[in-house]
Formats: sequence, C-alpha cells, structure tokens
Amino acid sequence: MKKGITSSLLAFGLIASANLGAADDLSSMFSEGKVSGEIRSFYINRDDTSKPDNQIATAIGGKLLYETGSYKGISLGAGFYTTNRILRNLESTDKTMLNNTLFRNDGESYSILGEAYVKYNAKAMGTNTIVKVGRQRLDTPLAGSDDARMLPNLFEAAVVINNDVQDTTLILAHVTKMAPGTFANAYNGGIVGATAGYTAVAGNTAEYQGSYVGMGTWAVGHKTDGVTAASAIYAHNDLKVQLWDYYAHNILNAIYGQIDYSMKMDSLTPYVSAQVIKEDAVGNKLVKGIGGDGEVDSLYWGAKAGVKVAGLNTYVAYSKTSANNATDAAYKNAIISPWGGMPAFTQGMVTRHQFLAGTKATKFAATYDFNKLGVNLSATGYYALFKMDANSGYGTARTTIEPGFDLQYHPEAIKNLLVRLRGNFPNQFGNNRDWDEYRFILSYNF
Repeated sequence: MKKGITSSLLAFGLIASANLGAADDLSSMFSEGKVSGEIRSFYINRDDTSKPDNQIATAIGGKLLYETGSYKGISLGAGFYTTNRILRNLESTDKTMLNNTLFRNDGESYSILGEAYVKYNAKAMGTNTIVKVGRQRLDTPLAGSDDARMLPNLFEAAVVINNDVQDTTLILAHVTKMAPGTFANAYNGGIVGATAGYTAVAGNTAEYQGSYVGMGTWAVGHKTDGVTAASAIYAHNDLKVQLWDYYAHNILNAIYGQIDYSMKMDSLTPYVSAQVIKEDAVGNKLVKGIGGDGEVDSLYWGAKAGVKVAGLNTYVAYSKTSANNATDAAYKNAIISPWGGMPAFTQGMVTRHQFLAGTKATKFAATYDFNKLGVNLSATGYYALFKMDANSGYGTARTTIEPGFDLQYHPEAIKNLLVRLRGNFPNQFGNNRDWDEYRFILSYNF
C-alpha cells in the first residue's frame, strides 16, 4: 500500500509541477480531460493431465485511465490497473491448483499505477510529431502488452512518433523498465519463458510481479541500459511494410521485418504476409547469465496466405526457426523475446513453441463474422502444429498440436460490452502432458 501511495503522490507532483506558471489554464486543462477504462471479469478452468485437479480461478478488475486536455501541446496521463480474486469457492480445495495467471504470482489480488506520463504534440511547431515519456502501454512486435489475461505488460519509456512523411510512421523509443502482466505467471524462466515472451530467470516473476523492473534485470538477471528501438512503417492502400530494430544493450540486437499485401478481386480479398526476425548477441552478451557463452545467432521466418469472402476469413501460416547443434546452448538459435512481444503468425492461444530453436510450425485458422446475418458474433477456429527439434532445449524431439476456438459476442442491448468464450486443447505440450482449457471473459469499455 505504501508503494502505491508513494507512486500516486509522485504522479500528482509531476502533474502539478508541469503546470506551475500556467494557473490561468490549469482549470480548463483538467476540465477538458477524458476518463476511459475497462471493467473486466475472467474465469479460467484448465484440466491438465499433469495435475491432480482442475486449475481454476476467477477475477474482476480492469483499468481506469485519465488524460488531461492539451495546454500548448502538453497533456498528462495516468492509469490505474487492478485485478481482484473472487468466487474462491469455485477453486480446487488443493490450493496449489489455483490458476494464478489472473493474479500476482502468489495468487493474491494486486493493483498498480501502470501509467503516468507526459505527452507533447508538436503540431503547433509545424511537425506531426508526438513525444510521450513515462509509464505507458506499448504494443510493438518484440516488446508489447501481451494482454492475454487480467493485466497487460506495461513499460517505462520515452517514445517519439513522427508522421511528417505521407503514408509513413517513424518511431524512436528507449525503454528502461517493464511491469510484467499477470500472464507472466504462466512461465518460470528457462528457454520456454524466454521464447514465449517472458523472463529467462527462474523466480523473477515472483520477485517483480506488480512492480516496475529494469529491462535487463527482467530478461536475463543483469542491469543494463534498457532497450533502444527504431522503426519505419509504410502503409499505402493494400500494402504495409514495417521494419524494426531493437538494441537490447549488452544482450542482443533483434531486427524484425514484416510485409502485408492484399487485393480485391470481385467478392474475394486474397492476402499474403511475410515476416522475419534476426537476432545477434551484442556487448557483454548477458544471455550467458542463464547458461552458455551468451552467443545468440538466430533466424526466424514466417509466411501467411489467406482469403476473405463474404463474412469468412481463412488463412494458413508456416514458420521455421534456425536449429541448434547438439553442443549449442538452448538459446543459441532461438528467438529470445522476454518483453512480451509475440508477433508470430503461427503462435497458438497458449503454445508458443515456434521460437524454440529448430521448430517448424504450421497454423490453419478461420473466422466467420455473423454481422451480415444480423448477429454481432464472430467465431474463430484454429489448428496449430509445432514440430520441435531434439536440440531445442525443451526435452526430446516431439510434435505438439493445439486446436482451439474463440467466440466473441457484442450484445446490442449493452453498448461496449464484449462477451467472450475461448478454448484451447494442446496435446503433447510436454512429456505426456495434455489439457483442455476454457476461458469466459466479460469486458466493458467506457
């Protein structure tokens, strides 16, 4: 509680100090501010063959965001995030069976001042540039919110976004800290955690859940100067090209590229996409903190082709990650993605083996939108297959499959309410490990 109060006072102090000398406009700056947010409730039930009972949890929470009006291009924002454990009578009597991906690592409720930033819009200076500094949500290919459970990942960063060139967005960012979201509890370090979007260090989630931690400390257990990222995104008509470079100081450099193209052909809209990730160790190669010599020299590529017709959107995707030799450390040819970024075309709802070294992954998916039939419902079904190499660091060679579904319904009677039912059914996720998992989610945005 003391930490939360201190953070809140700090945020208030920043807001107040930013407006000293502008008292005449302080009132209108705040009266023109906007409040938004989300109320979210979540029920999850997993029947796992490796567990003695069902893993169940129920939570309610969400976020409350506020951003002031603009004064000479400057605005201020803050965001409060919370998740709260409820309906404990639905849980297993075996307390170790709690599905803690909705809570803090110890299974308890928690809250966090997740956002506290200053934003500057330089339009008055003749440039279409926005600068945002402080705690904020980021959604980029290799550093993102990964909002898969109750609370997302959040970041402390300085971000500059420029749109002066037509159809082009330029981004420069330096990210110093991360507050891991509740989905981080699904992993406890190792190569599986590091390639699935979270820390490689066992115990890090338990230590840092609900707080901000340095990007290097979170990823590999060493303090670093954070991650510097630059991007150029071009989008015109049916073509989009994006290129990102992430320099994780003294850890690795990651380059991400993606091309998306679609075209209309009468009632059909076919589309294709391609993506690539190249990673190389840099500086002190601090990945060695989790074993080996810290060398990273990995390559991932993926492709997707699909078609939209009437209310149906269906696609097939394939990806491949470079393979390790028998003497290589597990991460040598793996795609290390510890900051929530998960852009792979072939990822499942749960299974994220496509970034393990030597994995060949295939995914089929189809979504049907029932809006043309007068129902605000979309239904998705998918089937993902991961052929894993013996040298991936995740046990022996095996093939993991994951079928699943996602139903999303927006009732007309309650605007901005989403009713969602999801299911995933992995087979051979680990040695003789399968499960059936269902999630029921209510989300109301305001």
